[in-house]
Amino acid sequence: MKKFTHTDAHGNARMVDVGDKSDQVRVARAEGFISLSPEALYQVKENTAKKGDVLTVARIAGIQAAKKTSELIPLCHPLPLHQINMQEEVLENGIKLLAEVKTIGKTGVEMEALTAVSVGLLSIYDMCKAVDKAMVMSEIKLIEKIKLP
Repeated sequence: MKKFTHTDAHGNARMVDVGDKSDQVRVARAEGFISLSPEALYQVKENTAKKGDVLTVARIAGIQAAKKTSELIPLCHPLPLHQINMQEEVLENGIKLLAEVKTIGKTGVEMEALTAVSVGLLSIYDMCKAVDKAMVMSEIKLIEKIKLP
């Protein structure tokens, strides 16, 4: 049976010691979706939302969030992030956000990618809430985690 890595022999939370691991290229990709009403989606596509450019703000929010992950998630290691790429896909019923995060280090960047997507979606919610009270964020998940020598 697999065991949690963030607990000690007594079940207490702890930060994992990665000091003995070698540096490797690490990439993680995550995605998430937010449903939008036709009116809110129209305003996003036409860039007429009252608060401004929703998609650009979502990309920037995701990038900022990835850089702050270790401040938000207590047991995450602070990592030097070499690249954060945010992309959106406007669908007929909402927006899919994708995040790709890259570093060279001792531990992976999946939490940074998931945080980027989550906060990007939250920023869309914030910017569209005046028009759409029924938005739903969903399907936030890790798509891929890569470790290269």
